Amino acid sequence: MEASQEELQNAKIPLGYRDFCAHLLVPLNACRRKELYLPWKCEHERHAYEKCEYLEYKRRLKHVKET
Repeated sequence: MEASQEELQNAKIPLGYRDFCAHLLVPLNACRRKELYLPWKCEHERHAYEKCEYLEYKRRLKHVKET
């Protein structure tokens, strides 16, 4: 994780979302607030966050299968 706990707390990221990809959620939520949650705005930030979550999910599945 590249964001500190203090940064996540200041960005009001809930504890359930403070995972490996939380550093991407900070700018995504800032963009969402700035653009009033319009779905066609912030596409790049959303895609980066969702890709990170997907790759993290695949990594965890691979780890489970190996054990």
